[in-house]
Amino acid sequence: MEQEALDRRVQELNKRYEGVDGQKVLRALIEDEFRGRIAVLSSFGAESVVLLDVVAEIDPSVPVIFLDTGKLFAETITYRDDVIAHLGLSDVRIVTPDPVQIEARDPEGILWYWDPDSCCALRKVEPLPSAIVEFDAVISGRKRYHGAMRSELALFEAVDGHVKTDPIASWTKEQVMARFESRRLPRHPLVAKGYPSIGCEPCTSQVAEGGDVRAGRWAGTMKTECGIHLQNGMGI
Repeated sequence: MEQEALDRRVQELNKRYEGVDGQKVLRALIEDEFRGRIAVLSSFGAESVVLLDVVAEIDPSVPVIFLDTGKLFAETITYRDDVIAHLGLSDVRIVTPDPVQIEARDPEGILWYWDPDSCCALRKVEPLPSAIVEFDAVISGRKRYHGAMRSELALFEAVDGHVKTDPIASWTKEQVMARFESRRLPRHPLVAKGYPSIGCEPCTSQVAEGGDVRAGRWAGTMKTECGIHLQNGMGI
């Protein structure tokens, strides 16, 4: 879609769904606005199952894109499979980095240590565009209460030729926890061990009780996002 037309579409969607509950927004997107042309981006992290549960209630065959960087916790892979079975998700697509690029740019697997931005680009940002090329819209589970760059999230954004939506951006932590309890959703095993936000193992650390939910991501650095959620972040 041409950028001007995409921008108009995003403006229209933000106006149309302003103040509408996230579950209703998702149903409209999946069944009407982008029927057959929308996918979910999911890390199968600490809170991912909440969004996936809402999607699965509507249509468990909606494609789910999972970026397996090769640096994830073993617990995340196990949890991913548990969630797929629990929700009956039927089209989870596992996307991995290009092995040729890995060999050329990170043959020892330690790029994360000295250049985490380049590591994220190699393992997450670059593999994503080809995985979503067939879709007009992508769904993300970011929430404003996570703070930092996420605190001002719009419901819809225009990102690299796609409509990107965060339908539960306005949900509070209390709403997320209520969904876990009412739907008896499985919890990522690392949450109980002090990991409120979970990404790749080398760049994720435990957080003291009561700490910021994303304080354990790239701790001790200025980095707060992997890049796939940044404007023009898909494909740079």
